[in-house]
Amino acid sequence: MGAEIAYLAAGVMLVGMALAGSMLARAPLSPAMVYLGAGVLLGPAAFGVVELHPIDDAELVERIAEVVVLISLLTAGLKLRTPLRHHRWVAPVLLATVAMALTVGLVTAIGVLALGLPLGAAIVLGAVLAPTDPVLASDVQTADPWDRDRLRFTLTGEAGLNDGTAFPLVLLGIGLLGGADLGPGGVRWIGVDLVWGVAAGLFIGALLGTVVGRVVLHLRRNRQEGVGRDELLALGLLALAYGGAEIIGAYGFLAVFVAGIALRRVEWRETEADDRAPEPHELPAVASDPDAAVRDETAPASMAHLVLRFSEQLERAAEAVAVVVIGVLLLVLQPPLEALWFVPLLLVAVRPLAVLTTLLPLRPRRHDVLLAAWFGIRGVGSMYYLSFALVAGVLAADDAELVTGLVLVTIAASIVLHGISVTPLMARREERKEQEGAPGDRDEAVDDAPV
Repeated sequence: MGAEIAYLAAGVMLVGMALAGSMLARAPLSPAMVYLGAGVLLGPAAFGVVELHPIDDAELVERIAEVVVLISLLTAGLKLRTPLRHHRWVAPVLLATVAMALTVGLVTAIGVLALGLPLGAAIVLGAVLAPTDPVLASDVQTADPWDRDRLRFTLTGEAGLNDGTAFPLVLLGIGLLGGADLGPGGVRWIGVDLVWGVAAGLFIGALLGTVVGRVVLHLRRNRQEGVGRDELLALGLLALAYGGAEIIGAYGFLAVFVAGIALRRVEWRETEADDRAPEPHELPAVASDPDAAVRDETAPASMAHLVLRFSEQLERAAEAVAVVVIGVLLLVLQPPLEALWFVPLLLVAVRPLAVLTTLLPLRPRRHDVLLAAWFGIRGVGSMYYLSFALVAGVLAADDAELVTGLVLVTIAASIVLHGISVTPLMARREERKEQEGAPGDRDEAVDDAPV
């Protein structure tokens, strides 16, 4: 009866979440917290309906997490309508590079000096936990492509970029453990894994997103073809970017995120140049009009809006699956109690220190930089990188259990602590912005102006 009970439990959970969505939005409770609890109940620690082991079943978990992260990255990219030359990109790029490197460095030092891990395993632990999560951070990310909130943009851009920039650091740790060729003095790692992997991922994502967007618009406007399959367009772009990047040895996560940005960029260029383009509040009506997909003035907005809408719907379902899996795995392996101090240290010290060191030279708003430092949400991305490292088979048995236990507990703590705090903290921020009035929002009014 195990499968039947699993279906029944999934149905109860999903229908309940659909009915209680507005209630959860007002409460200090996130959907991910409910999914996590459901996973724990379904897992071997409770009713044992679903049997998964984070190490023995690492390949399966890796595939699940991979698909979920890809969907979320495409969605995040489609929400970012700000031109790539705009100064708002400075903060996300710095967080995805400098802050990430600082985080990995600090965690590596803690892993070697306090947890007794070998250098390679400590770097793997740092690289697994350094990237913030594009899947679980929706409450603090950009709400839609016209959202001009700087903090939300920064966190969205960071989560999209660092799921790609973490990869070379994971490979560095695996290489130091003998699982990958770093080359003499690390030359191969620098040239291939770092420079080529990142640069080629950015390039192929931008190329495919731009080409697909322009081809679709050409067919719709000039031939009235390629209409009515926007869900296939979303999945096709995701698969093209990821597969194309992986074939040439680039980072597919980065390519998919940039492909979403590039497709949105095609829409931005077309609509900014056309005074007849629909306003944001008109998009629902445009999306429901079949003829809008082929009219010159509405085709770009219709394409981008429908692709994003499908991606968001798919992302919500994928999030449920991924977090339930994390809940199932959570209590299978438990790190030593004496090592659990690592979790609060990462969330309240390491992440804030890395973010403040990186962003304070930019002179951001004090409250926003503190919120950015706190909302370093860990989740499905970390689960993917952990499983990737476990599949490589280079971690010693004891080290694998310690790293796995710490990562799972960190993810669970992040889901709970950030889930509880996001509603009151973001509500308080909105109240403060309203009290400050127009002067506090002046910079946000010119976000679409290129540098």
